[in-house]
Amino acid sequence: MARTTADIPIIDIAPLFEPSSSARDAIDREIAGAAANTGFLKVKGLPEAVRCDAALRDQLLRLFAAPRGLRERLACNRRDPSRPLVLHGWFDVRPGRAFHYEGMEIGPDVAHGATAVDPSDPLSGRTPLPADADLLGWRAAVRAYYLGLERTAEAIMRALARGLGIAEEGFCDLFVGGSSALRLLRYPVRSERERARVPEEEGLCVLHEGERREVINEAHVDYGVMTLLAQDDSGGLQARLPSGAWIDVPPDDGGLVINFGQLLAHWTAGHVRATEHRVLSPGRERFSIPFFYAPRLDAEIAPLPLPGAEPFQPFPYRDHVWESLPKLRRLFGDRSARWVSSEMTFAPQRPLTSRSRRSP
Repeated sequence: MARTTADIPIIDIAPLFEPSSSARDAIDREIAGAAANTGFLKVKGLPEAVRCDAALRDQLLRLFAAPRGLRERLACNRRDPSRPLVLHGWFDVRPGRAFHYEGMEIGPDVAHGATAVDPSDPLSGRTPLPADADLLGWRAAVRAYYLGLERTAEAIMRALARGLGIAEEGFCDLFVGGSSALRLLRYPVRSERERARVPEEEGLCVLHEGERREVINEAHVDYGVMTLLAQDDSGGLQARLPSGAWIDVPPDDGGLVINFGQLLAHWTAGHVRATEHRVLSPGRERFSIPFFYAPRLDAEIAPLPLPGAEPFQPFPYRDHVWESLPKLRRLFGDRSARWVSSEMTFAPQRPLTSRSRRSP
């Protein structure tokens, strides 16, 4: 049964990992209802491999205590077109921006090895990972958590398909061998000097419930399908309700926050809501671990048999990724042109007041 924290439903999804039953049918309906109404929910009843307690967070977040030199050796490359694009890897805080975090993005090869890497595809490259001798047990912990999140995300997507009344196999099979990514994020406290470098148009501060709060991740909607988020106990995440009001999405030790992205909203003809969200500074260091569940890059996104669905020209998920990352296309377009359609047929509906990007 679902309960709520303010307007965010909390759903025990344990029945999703069991055979078909009336309890599972009820959870399917609750998930579909939450996806349509708020686009945000919190789940508990997770498999053991996906426990989201402080001990697991500490294990995964050990990377941030590793020597600076080690993290630099794991760096991604999304800014220097003179070198190959490395989509996954370590990235630093970008000064002068409202979003203020550093971290590591980890691709599917951490769990599935070389079969998840295609050297000819700039979106499917290898993730730079530390040697086990440098961070003992870390890769094994990340792999186990990644696999557990894949299993959880698949169960939720199957429940959503059943709740929408569509065939779960054809829908969910597109995620087998998918391009999901795990992020480990640290939001450091911003210094006065760094604060002064942020241009006014970035919207560094907002007024929330009469209090002036600093933004550390600006309002946006995720561009993909579904995000599964583990938070520490700092708080700061907020979601925007259909009424326009911002509400807190407080941490819940042992559970995950789920939100849906623009692609899924389009794909399901609006039966799933892509909800705007942001992060406000809690006044201290903050950590979060988002997992972006994504189809295979060559998966064909085609209209689903849903009420009110308008026809659109099917397109590969790869095209949507490139369309959603315009800066990468500008910098690395000469290396990615064979993957980008000459005429994009998908125009995501972006809220006028938000940005579209991957959300921490």
